[in-house]
Amino acid sequence: MATRRKTVKAAAKAKPAKRKARLTVDDVRELALALPATEERPSYGTPGFRVSDTLFARVLDEDSIVIKVDFDHREALLQSKPDVFRVTPHYQDWPMVIVQLTTVDRPLLQSLLKEAWRRCASSKVLKASQAPEPEVKPARAAKKAPARKRSPSRRA
Repeated sequence: MATRRKTVKAAAKAKPAKRKARLTVDDVRELALALPATEERPSYGTPGFRVSDTLFARVLDEDSIVIKVDFDHREALLQSKPDVFRVTPHYQDWPMVIVQLTTVDRPLLQSLLKEAWRRCASSKVLKASQAPEPEVKPARAAKKAPARKRSPSRRA
């Protein structure tokens, strides 16, 4: 009994393990809206994120989101990190995976959102997002166009 008390006291005195900060819906919003041409619109009563009018991610509840992935990638995610990813019977036949915000890290979430965004973006949006930024040239004074000569009116 004395040994157990010592263990409990030692555990209480020990520094808590450094935990990564829990991601929030605001973090998801920040990452999703940083992607070009992304819009936030409600989806089933929660925030949804769309590009080219196609949903690529949505908030499920305050602790999880749903992200579009292909079926093969989903299976790999489910096997590699079962504490982060899951699928409910509702999403079984949809190319989506549920991501636990309490256990996912920010770089992984950002990568998943970018991949989902690329899958849903139109070719026009993809092309525009890969275009280099236009070079900004200093403004010049506009030249005045020469006055047009008017032809005499023909009134009869």
